[in-house]
Amino acid sequence: MTSKETLKHILKAIDLKHGKDIEVLDINGISPLGDYFVIATGSSPAQIKAMSDEIEDIMTQNGIEPKKVDGKETCLWVLMDYRDIIIHLFNKESRDFYSLDKVWQDAPRLDLSEFGIKTEE
Repeated sequence: MTSKETLKHILKAIDLKHGKDIEVLDINGISPLGDYFVIATGSSPAQIKAMSDEIEDIMTQNGIEPKKVDGKETCLWVLMDYRDIIIHLFNKESRDFYSLDKVWQDAPRLDLSEFGIKTEE
């Protein structure tokens, strides 16, 4: 499975659990960490946990296990490392504080409509 196909599964899981402000940063060529950063916001720890659980379920069904998952104890910032794709699930306060969107401002953003994700205007 290509990283774009994997990304589609991840975005579907986040969208299914109503993640907000979803962004995909193309870090390929900018960082050796991977190909993409996925950043999304949940409105509560329960929603963030639901998003991370759904991602793990869908990925496991596709035979892909995470290299590492951190932050599920508090669900304020869950980091999921799927090698080429690093997922950051934040509550609003943590997302604003860490500002990964700004830290990685040089990374191109992917158009989520190509993955069937509607963005809020």
